[in-house]
Amino acid sequence: MSARFAAAPMPDVRFRLLSDGDLNAVVKIESEVYGFPWSAGNFHDSLCAGYRCWGCWHDDELVGYAVLMLAVDEAHLLNLAVAKPWQQRGIGRRLLHFMMAEARKHDCVMLYLEVRPTNSVALALYDSAGFRRLGLRRDYYPAVMGREDALFLGTELI
Repeated sequence: MSARFAAAPMPDVRFRLLSDGDLNAVVKIESEVYGFPWSAGNFHDSLCAGYRCWGCWHDDELVGYAVLMLAVDEAHLLNLAVAKPWQQRGIGRRLLHFMMAEARKHDCVMLYLEVRPTNSVALALYDSAGFRRLGLRRDYYPAVMGREDALFLGTELI
């Protein structure tokens, strides 16, 4: 078995709401894990709009984050990322389940998101968490050769 997939203990993490002071660390992770990253302005606007922006921390290190938009009885997961050195260690799953609980706490009964069809790791995570394909958003994401479609997924939170 390769070292990458060897069993590793689940790291201790804690969650807290992000603030403007965290944006440099967020943008650093964002630019390392996405080919077309959100800007600091996108994250700042999300904070100003009142979106639920949560960071996942190991000691004093930001290891992941997610942005959740709440609307009446539904939520939309706008962004979720885990720093490269922390991937494949259960952080993404814990962060996703934390965001699902956050949506439930605000009386949401549905959670939606978009994902690139080429992101097989994310698709497997979302499938394991009960998300189902609801539709296709054509030309949703920027891509090297123009645009890429997005799968529109959702899950019931009740």
